[in-house]
Amino acid sequence: MQTKTTDGITIRIKSYYEEGSSRPLNQYFAFSYVVEIENNSSFDVQLLRRYWIIKDANKDVKEVEGPGVIGQQPIIKPEEYHRYSSWVPLSTPIGKMAGYYTMKRMLDGSTFRAYIPEFLLCADFIKN
Repeated sequence: MQTKTTDGITIRIKSYYEEGSSRPLNQYFAFSYVVEIENNSSFDVQLLRRYWIIKDANKDVKEVEGPGVIGQQPIIKPEEYHRYSSWVPLSTPIGKMAGYYTMKRMLDGSTFRAYIPEFLLCADFIKN
């Protein structure tokens, strides 16, 4: 599990290789990941946007951005967290992701970036 804290927002992330959804002979490797966003600040925050950089072993880079996560823009109260899972396909059995969430402080409407730690996407057969 990878962890990073920015401005009182702690992001924990863990990835998994989805063997049953992958097709290695077709260069299709599916990975899921679980994200936990914990608010350790003293005010409510709202997750407005996401930005991801996704890299595979061929050095192909994709940038993904948009509103919220999985259709939600959650408000996270102090000492609470929001957890969600998602997935990403790669054309290689190994890669990595990183990025940030644009967060809004509900107290004054100001925004800031909560950085997502870089994490590895690795097929189980590569690890063994």
